[in-house]
Amino acid sequence: MTELSMFFKQNKAAKTNTKYAVTKNFTDKKGRPLEWEIKPITTREDEAIREACTVKVPVPGKPHLTTSELNNNKYIAKMLAASVVSPDLQNAELQDSYGVKMPEDLLREMVDSSAEYMAFVLFVQKFNGMDVSFAESEDIAKN
Repeated sequence: MTELSMFFKQNKAAKTNTKYAVTKNFTDKKGRPLEWEIKPITTREDEAIREACTVKVPVPGKPHLTTSELNNNKYIAKMLAASVVSPDLQNAELQDSYGVKMPEDLLREMVDSSAEYMAFVLFVQKFNGMDVSFAESEDIAKN
């Protein structure tokens, strides 16, 4: 039987940041794409992002009844922006240089290739363990 103390916070493995070249549009002096620092998203951060991206919508044919609906594009943009440590997407000077005021809008301007943006989405999802489908996670749990 496992000791309870093994589950104490000081025994929890620390999550570490990683580096990823998000786009080829920013390079160093040798022409190599600049790497961005990416952090893992915590459960609390993910819940807050999901809540901010969820709206109540009326149920057709059912007056006064609503259901919750997640705006997937908004969720993905906010999740990506929350995962970026460097460059600082909150920096007003950087935002002003692109004429935007929100980190997720800045990210879309900086990564304006849909292929690079999608590759970044997939990278962040995999980095956060979100690349396993619900069916796959059920299979893993059963075994």
